[in-house]
Amino acid sequence: MVTGEGEMEVRRIPTNDTELNVALDGAGPPVLLMHGWPHTWQVWRPVLPLLTSQRRVIAPDLRGLGDSADAADGFDAATGADDMLGLLDALGVDRADVVALDAGVPAAFLLGVRHPTRVRRLVLMEAVLPGLPGGFAQPPWWFGFHSAPGLAETVLEGHEGAYLDWFLTAGTYERRGVPPEIRDAFVHAYTGREALRRGFGYYRAAEQNATAILAAGRLTVPTLAVGGNTVGDLLHHQLAPVTDELTGTLVARSGHLVPLDRPDAVAELILASP
Repeated sequence: MVTGEGEMEVRRIPTNDTELNVALDGAGPPVLLMHGWPHTWQVWRPVLPLLTSQRRVIAPDLRGLGDSADAADGFDAATGADDMLGLLDALGVDRADVVALDAGVPAAFLLGVRHPTRVRRLVLMEAVLPGLPGGFAQPPWWFGFHSAPGLAETVLEGHEGAYLDWFLTAGTYERRGVPPEIRDAFVHAYTGREALRRGFGYYRAAEQNATAILAAGRLTVPTLAVGGNTVGDLLHHQLAPVTDELTGTLVARSGHLVPLDRPDAVAELILASP
C-alpha cells in the first residue's frame, strides 16, 4: 500500500521475512528512526518537517506494530536489528544515522555493534539496556505486568484507550499529553488482543535481549545517549563501559516522549552530525 501525505510516502517494504510499514521523506544523508512502545512511526511526526530539507528520513513501524505485517514472534532485539538491516538493504542505503526511542533502543544498539559499517551514528533516547549494569534500581511496575505471558492483553482488551492514555500523559512534560491525532493513531495501533500481544512481545523479549546485549561486544560507532525526565542519564552510564565514542545530553523541558515534547531539540541533535 502506498499513500501520499504531501511529499511523504508511506508503504510496506519486505525485510527479513516480514513487511514493515515505512514512512519515507526528504533528501540527504539517511536517518533511520525507530519508535518504542506504545508508539508507531508517528511519534516522530513533529520532528520530520525539521529534518526533511537536509535528511532522507526512514521511519518504520517496528515488526508486528502499527501498519506493519502481523507477526507471531521476532520481537527480540537481534531480530529487530536484522529487520532494520534488511530495510536499509531494500532501500539501497549503505550507511545511516540510527535514532531510537524506548523499546527501539536494544535493536538499534545491536545494529550498531554487529554492523558498524552500516551505522554512521547512533542516537539512543530514554531507555535502559537489559543485561548492562546501571539500569533501573527498581523497574517500573508495568515491566512485570507486560512481561507475564498472556496476562496484560487479556486484562486490557476493551480498555486500550484508557490504558494508553495513562502512559501518553505520564510520559510527556508536565503531563500535557500528546496531540489528539497522534494519540488516536497509537490507540488504533494497539487495540485488540493480538495487537496488544505483539506490543507486549517487546517486553517479553527482555531476557533474550539481555543475553544478546551481554554477548555483543563493544560499540564502536559514535553514540549519543539522550535523556528526558524519566530515564535521564541512566543509559549514558550503562553505555560508558562498552562504547568507544560516547556523549550524553539531557533535554530540558521534556518527559519520556522526547520527540513529541521537544521536536526542536531532537532535530537539532540529529542535524548536528554533518
